[in-house]
Parts: sequence; structure tokens; C-alpha cells
Amino acid sequence: MTQEYKGTALVTGASSGIGAVYTHRLAKQGYDLIIVARNGERLKALATGLTEETGRTVETVVADLGNAADLARVEGVLKQDRSITLLVNNAGVGGTAPLLAADVDKMQKMIELNVTALMRLTYAAVPGFVARGGGTIINIASIVAIAPERLNGVYGATKAFVLAFSQSLKHELTEKNIRIQAVLPGATATEFWGIAGTPIEHLPNEIVMSAEDMVDASLAGLEQGEFATIPALEDAGLLSAYEQARQALMPNLSRSKPAKRYELA
Repeated sequence: MTQEYKGTALVTGASSGIGAVYTHRLAKQGYDLIIVARNGERLKALATGLTEETGRTVETVVADLGNAADLARVEGVLKQDRSITLLVNNAGVGGTAPLLAADVDKMQKMIELNVTALMRLTYAAVPGFVARGGGTIINIASIVAIAPERLNGVYGATKAFVLAFSQSLKHELTEKNIRIQAVLPGATATEFWGIAGTPIEHLPNEIVMSAEDMVDASLAGLEQGEFATIPALEDAGLLSAYEQARQALMPNLSRSKPAKRYELA
């Protein structure tokens, strides 16, 4: 049976790990693909395999999203290609070292990739989605967005940005028929950990999920209409309670006078 054509999905960080799994799943769902990563050889091999396996059209874009010129090229694709209906902001880098052991220049590069690139690509995609009547953005955050104590603080802060930015996008764009999903994976079996400074072999097996299971759960969450998807979270009521507490705070955050508990005696 021929799969319904769903437009084109642009996936960043697509050459391995979570991004590569997304490309396989989305191609099978009926998307053509634009796959973006730094490693051109991996991208070419992935594109060939995807086309042979699914028959979908796959375009490759070799780009380092931490480089301003490369980032601008990908922004141009998002602005100009009217077939794009889905953006997966997956590219990112992590860190596990505490502040006193971390390289501040690497922290800045992390911010440029995890925050600046994701923001600019979203800004490039959204006007076209609005003009065409809809679209979907999947932003890969992390559980450290709500538990920043678990890993490097700058990494946690970048993922907190992704979650907060996604929340704002949802608020602004839902009525314009644009779906926003923030995915908050826990430890996932990819090259991420070795690059971040803690080989995955050093982690307990019971907390590490395969990239295939993580992506399948995230796409199930998207299908179920979730905004925030935590693939490992069994009790959805815990996340609901977290959001209810946040909503309860909102009308009480800004007043003309300080709270009485801050009055001087």
C-alpha cells in the first residue's frame, strides 16, 4: 500500500543516533526528507539507504549549525522550500563536567548550537508554515530541562530554553494550525555521551533507552497530541501535576505590591 505523502521533513543532526532514527521513521510515514549534519559521508550513505528502503526523495545538506554561514544556508532552505511541513530540531551537543572542570569556550559553542541555531531555524520555518496553513515542529530537549542538577549546568540551561521556547511557540501558534512538541529524553544510547565526556558504558543499564525506542515513543506522543513528551515517564499524571502547578503560579507572579511575607517588621 502506498503511504500518504505528508510533505517534506527537515531533520537536523540526522547522520546518527536519534536524528537518523527519526529519518527512517518519518520516511516510512510518508515524508520526503532534507537531512542536515556535518558528516557528509554518513549523510550520503543514509540518504541512499532511505531511498532504497522507502522510495522517498532524500536531499542532503552538509552543514555545521554552529557556523553562521552554514546555519544561514539551512535557514534559506526552510524559507524557500514550500514542501516542508515538519522541522525536527534535533542537532545539539551536551556536557557532563561541572563548572569548575568545564571549558567556558565549549560552553559558549554549546549555547550557539543548542539555543541559537534551534531558535533561528524555528524563526526561518514558522512564517512559511503560517502562510501555508500549518506545520509541525519537534524540538528535542532533555529531562535536564526540568532537572538541571543531573548534568552540566549550561547543558541543562540550554535544554530549559528549548522547553520554554517551545511552550511559548505552542501558546502563539496553536491557533495557526502549527503543532509544537518538546521531547525530553533521558539517557539514550547514542554517541552523545562519549562526546559529552561520560562514556555510556559508565551509566546504569536500567536508565539507558535505545534511540529507536525513544523516537518511537516520541512519535507516539505526537500522535496522541502531547506537547511535552518524556519517553521514560510511566505516570503521565506526574507531568500533568507539574504543569498544573505551573499554571497555578502564573496569575500570582506579578502584583503592584510585594507579598506580605516580604514586609519589614
